[in-house]
Amino acid sequence: MAEKVRADVNPGVPEPERPQRDPQRWLVLGGGYCGMRLVDQLLDLGDAVVVTHRAGTNRHAIHQSPASLAPATWSPRPIPQLQVVAFDSVQGIDPDLGALGPFTAVLSTIPPGDAGVDPVLDRLGAALRRSAPPWVGYLSTSGVYGDLQGGWADESLPPRSRITRSRHRIDCEAAWRASGLAPLILRLPGIYGPGRSPFSRLNQRRARLIHKPGQVFSRVHVDDVVGAVLWCQRHGYRDTVVNVCDALPCPSSELLGLAARLLGCPLPPCERYRDVKAAMGPMARSFWLENRRVSNRRLLSWGYVLRYPTYREGLVATLAEESGGDFNPAHHRADGLLAG
Repeated sequence: MAEKVRADVNPGVPEPERPQRDPQRWLVLGGGYCGMRLVDQLLDLGDAVVVTHRAGTNRHAIHQSPASLAPATWSPRPIPQLQVVAFDSVQGIDPDLGALGPFTAVLSTIPPGDAGVDPVLDRLGAALRRSAPPWVGYLSTSGVYGDLQGGWADESLPPRSRITRSRHRIDCEAAWRASGLAPLILRLPGIYGPGRSPFSRLNQRRARLIHKPGQVFSRVHVDDVVGAVLWCQRHGYRDTVVNVCDALPCPSSELLGLAARLLGCPLPPCERYRDVKAAMGPMARSFWLENRRVSNRRLLSWGYVLRYPTYREGLVATLAEESGGDFNPAHHRADGLLAG
């Protein structure tokens, strides 16, 4: 397993001595990609964690590091400070938060339900208000800003998306703001990292190189999602909104191009968006309907330092982790492929 590095520093910068901090007790609602990456970091810090997962899944396999890379049948050794509980709003399975708490911090990573209702507030909102945790966070999406035709979106811009799934997020954000919990709403663009990267698609020849003139996407490495959550909780930021993204929005072709060069494999043939959009599924097509650049200025003004300021550093680290250390970034820097 790759050695863990603190999530709020740049690669190559010596990690400062960790400040003294009281033990924390976290409730992480949703044991998915971001949720379990955060759990890994919290356990590394010595915190106690309760994490929820849907009923009917192999809950013994959700604690995995790096997130989503372990086999589905993998079973970890018992971890005393980790407790996994079932939460399935569809099946009506709710955890007893009164028996599990109190918590110093709560983070919800759970998306809206089919009707646009937030499952956490719908099922657990009253219990959360009774427990009154000192810090609450909610992972949302920068998709709420809608189509800006390539323009920049900061937190002062009112949500305006017309896409249904983003409208559901807007409704859920409003519900969290009205909940009385004073949450920090973290708006995220496309998330990538180990187990969620273009490398496997390139290796399996499933990657598609699609070109739409002028289209750009913002992104964030999963470790910067985790780092921003920890930073904001540690410094008490709440009752507002913050974008969490890197500093270099770009076309998807640029990201795929670097990934192919790092692997030393050819790119797939270029396809024009106008020629393939009719064959796309609704979810894929919705990503291409909106075009914006997301600003991280507020997050940086709070003092957070991105571990991966652009997708370039993030892809290098991702490939190194996915390859188990067999990939050597220094070799590519010597060849002039990467900066630094």
